[in-house]
Amino acid sequence: MSIISVKNIHKTYNENTVPVHALRGVDLEISEGEFTAIVGPSGSGKTTLLNIIGGLDRPTEGDIRLDQTELSTLNENQLIEFRKNNIGFIFQSYNLIPVLTSKENVEFVMLLQNRPKKEMETRAKELLNAVGLSDKLDQRPAQLSGGQQQRVAVARALASKPRFVLADEPTANLDSKSTADLLDIMAKLNQEEQITFVFSTHDNRVIERARRVVTMVDGKIESDETFNR
Repeated sequence: MSIISVKNIHKTYNENTVPVHALRGVDLEISEGEFTAIVGPSGSGKTTLLNIIGGLDRPTEGDIRLDQTELSTLNENQLIEFRKNNIGFIFQSYNLIPVLTSKENVEFVMLLQNRPKKEMETRAKELLNAVGLSDKLDQRPAQLSGGQQQRVAVARALASKPRFVLADEPTANLDSKSTADLLDIMAKLNQEEQITFVFSTHDNRVIERARRVVTMVDGKIESDETFNR
């Protein structure tokens, strides 16, 4: 059964001036526990599609359903609440809060969920240990390498116990070893917790690890391949 359902999605920017058709009738079904990469050249629409799946942007036309919830029926406050409780985001630029420590960054989303303090502390430590940063709990982002910051971002994305994690070019700023380590961590969490991962990427290192590769060109899906990995 599909946990993500995208039907006839169109996205047009600058509709009243010179329209830019970012997505042109995209249909996509993703099942629970998939480890999927959406790939394609710059301007192909992959990041736009990821943002629409995550409710960070709204389509011009079409329907998005996540775990039986139709996103178009939610107002902005309901959408924020849905994202907070169901979706983990990993961004290329990390988006960590500079004044918070690694542990506090991971705890932040749980703070928004009004989780008990003890539960927040325990889960933050467990997740940072899982991503190999048990010795960096009290360090702020500026004290960490790019790879370490991205690991904190992964831990933060998982803190809310999301059904799905959406990652936009998560390895773009990382060296080969950091990328391999990060992908190992995400694959392990995907298998152990059945979290659905969807990547937007043009990084062959990610593509080679994905079990499904959806290729986009000019706002449309050109191919959709599944691999036994």
